[in-house]
Amino acid sequence: MNSGSTIFSQLVGFLSHYEFQKCVSRYDGEHKVKSFSCWDQYLCMAFAQLTYRESLRDIEACLRVAKDKLYHMGIRSKVSRNTLSNANMVRDWRIFTDFGQELIAEARTLYANEDFGVDLDETIYALDSTTIDLCLSLFPWAHFRKNKGAVKMHTLLDVRGSIPTLVNITHGKVHDVNILDTLPLEAGSIYVMDRGYLDFARLYTIHLAGAFFVTRAKHNTQLRRLYSHPVEKSTGMQCDQTVIPRGLQSKKDYPGQLRRIRYFDAEQNRSLVFLTNHFTLPALTISDTYRCRWQVELFFKWIKQHLRIKKFYGNSENAVKTQIWIAISVYVLVAIVKKRLNLENSLYTILQILSVTLFEKTQILQALSREEVKEPVAENCIQLNLFN
Repeated sequence: MNSGSTIFSQLVGFLSHYEFQKCVSRYDGEHKVKSFSCWDQYLCMAFAQLTYRESLRDIEACLRVAKDKLYHMGIRSKVSRNTLSNANMVRDWRIFTDFGQELIAEARTLYANEDFGVDLDETIYALDSTTIDLCLSLFPWAHFRKNKGAVKMHTLLDVRGSIPTLVNITHGKVHDVNILDTLPLEAGSIYVMDRGYLDFARLYTIHLAGAFFVTRAKHNTQLRRLYSHPVEKSTGMQCDQTVIPRGLQSKKDYPGQLRRIRYFDAEQNRSLVFLTNHFTLPALTISDTYRCRWQVELFFKWIKQHLRIKKFYGNSENAVKTQIWIAISVYVLVAIVKKRLNLENSLYTILQILSVTLFEKTQILQALSREEVKEPVAENCIQLNLFN
């Protein structure tokens, strides 16, 4: 039965305050803090993400209008624009990173059996990055070009449920391939990436870790064919070959064998050449696996369109990383709520409903689902009827 709590407070109920405080203690986030705790900061920023607030002044104005409801929303302190700005600037962004990772671990457990279109038992990760443009005069630390600033979100996405498992935020000059040096590798998993990550030395590191990779070959990639395997031409497969790098340095970087698969995409009228170290899967399955990489592109598009990571509430590096990680945690929280409540609505629909109902006092399941949730009637009601 709904006890009069707002939808926002019911949504916050899916979060673990205990785990959050562990993250705060890990980085001494509330040293000498008398009011406006890290939890207050997180809830204010999460509210801003859910309701599409444009600025700190916008956040302050909206929350002060609802000041009678703040306590029941979990916000125990008075919300001030300057206080929130200072908190975003000085409180360690790794607090929200670690808490986001806690939510990610929970979401991955919930979506462990999610179907993603390819009949495989292995975990498939899609790796890519997206660039967020910034004004260099306002964000001088975000080096990118001579007259332009930017940050990059290097993201490793579990395609089961489209859950980001790793997000590395860097300035725009960091090349995508360098992220492979910091990638946590799981034996038996498949890492799908575009040709921007083609580096034989780093790919061989993945191979030595017992993991698999699927990537595209560049036009100037020099390979020597050792064997050819039969393929079914009617499926679009043109060749399935065992190859080795041809160049002297390439042979040194990758001393093993590779598998080269050429697939003709009739819809776009082009041939795609894939490289992998997985020799047991059918060639068509390798091609279908590469298609899963598109999910990380959809994730970038979704989070840029529906959350606030293109306009920032602060100019410091700490404030930018704090805002991005809170946005990611909100995305994962919505995914958790969708699975725990068995909702059929898309993440987009759920987010749109939440944006206009956060202050309403109704059951969150009733608000987010198409079905009406009836309040249970007490069996032993001792109140007398006024009318017979």
